[in-house]
Amino acid sequence: MIIDHIGLAVSDYARSKLFYETVLSTLDIQFIVEIQGWAGFGKKEDKAEVWFGPDEITQSPMHIAFSANSRKEVDLFYQAAIAAGTTCNGKPSVREIHHPNYYGTFVVDPNEHYIEAVCHRIAG
Repeated sequence: MIIDHIGLAVSDYARSKLFYETVLSTLDIQFIVEIQGWAGFGKKEDKAEVWFGPDEITQSPMHIAFSANSRKEVDLFYQAAIAAGTTCNGKPSVREIHHPNYYGTFVVDPNEHYIEAVCHRIAG
């Protein structure tokens, strides 16, 4: 899968969270974690792949995270993005707020979308 996770804004957070908990459970997708007002859902307890958050704190227009096979790929993604003239929104680093092996970087593309590259492996 090339997409690691995606974030979508919702107009009524509580109602949407309850709705998605109910309907996604039929697909063996469960609520995993809430971080900074966003609810993360996924099939594994350690990794949320779909995020829903209130539109007043949305990462608008959209947030998409691409899967990287290694931390080196995350670094190369960041370097290429900066060289292409994008805006840095978070240099490559471990982000333990998600989990101890979450290594990611964030940039803003020319359309102001929040684009991320992330690796979940311990090293490499």
